[in-house]
Amino acid sequence: MEAFDRELTTLLPRLRRFAGALARTAADADDLAQGTVERALRSRDQWQAGTRFDAWAFRIMRNLWIDTVRARGRAAKHLAPEEAGLTVGVHPLGDLEARSELAVLMRALAQLPDEQREVIALVTIEGLGYAEAAAVLDLPIGTVSSRMLRGRQALLGLLRTDHDD
Repeated sequence: MEAFDRELTTLLPRLRRFAGALARTAADADDLAQGTVERALRSRDQWQAGTRFDAWAFRIMRNLWIDTVRARGRAAKHLAPEEAGLTVGVHPLGDLEARSELAVLMRALAQLPDEQREVIALVTIEGLGYAEAAAVLDLPIGTVSSRMLRGRQALLGLLRTDHDD
């Protein structure tokens, strides 16, 4: 169990980054990271020592995110979106953080389709190989490669467009 705790503690910053890429908002990313840690702790007996802990945890996170998105889709049919109230009383001018390069990159990443954003986050941000990303996403490696290519092209196009503005 010590190995499990050590692996989980070491992986926390990477889990938070991947959560941010999936969830698009800081609050959702925090909730997703926390939920992933909780599930990992409850499922610790399912992890096998000697296997890729990060891939196992990323898969838990992705599955949890899919469940969250599905639940929100059901709730959206009955409730007004939370975002509708977020801009009440906010000054219309953008804040300074939106001008930073990181904010520009994250904004462009958020515009990508979920399938491309997941692959880019796992491979480019988290450093997984294509084979590991394919295992996390339960996809053939060729699908991961093509999504990565299309995602990079789309991301570059979005960054060029944003830079020209």
